[in-house]
Amino acid sequence: MHGTPHIVGDVMTRTVATVGRGTAFKEIIQLMRDRRISAVPVVEEGGRVVGIVSEADLLPKEEFRDSDPDRYTQLRRLADLSKAGAVTAEELMTSPALTVRPDATLAQAARTMARAKVKRLVVVDAGGMLEGVVSRADLLKVFLRADEEIAEEVRREVVAYLFPSPGSAVRVAVRDGVVLLGGRVRDTSLVPVHEARPGRSADARDPAVEAQPRRAPSGRAALPAHPLAPDPVSGRLRLTPLVG
Repeated sequence: MHGTPHIVGDVMTRTVATVGRGTAFKEIIQLMRDRRISAVPVVEEGGRVVGIVSEADLLPKEEFRDSDPDRYTQLRRLADLSKAGAVTAEELMTSPALTVRPDATLAQAARTMARAKVKRLVVVDAGGMLEGVVSRADLLKVFLRADEEIAEEVRREVVAYLFPSPGSAVRVAVRDGVVLLGGRVRDTSLVPVHEARPGRSADARDPAVEAQPRRAPSGRAALPAHPLAPDPVSGRLRLTPLVG
């Protein structure tokens, strides 16, 4: 993977264990144990996703195995009681499965998971065909990069884009994932103070980023130090100017 992962396709698991509609209850549990996973997509021939079976779908069978629920519980837990008597994936699955496209941003996937209170999303193409699975852990991979790797990307995609002159005096330092830019340049038109709108990343190519030059007392353009840190949801770099 080159640079910061921005979309689901960058971090998703592509090799995915699946079951069919008729897969038996015991086979599903065996597959989950063998693969050390907590859910499996249910697919038809050709790979079209029709649902998903998770541990939560399997637990009612154990929960209600020795019990005789009262009338109130029967009315309140009707769906769970139905799954308690299920014997195939078709009877157990949650359908339709909650899905996401591989070109969705990591922020979009994170919001979908949070709103639905799920641990994973099935990744499908425009035709509903299985592409992979993305989990919470996959979304967090973006924060595991080394400081030097982040610094190199900032030099390549931010500094080189804004200050392309040879031997640029713009310095890039990274500590614990936080980026600091500083230095001086002669051309004031090349000194942007980026202000990213809420929820947007400070990508130099993003139309939401505004730039205003500042001039140093000497007449040369002064580049104030800027902290540049990963967005807490998308993991992309956000540039915030220091005032003063």
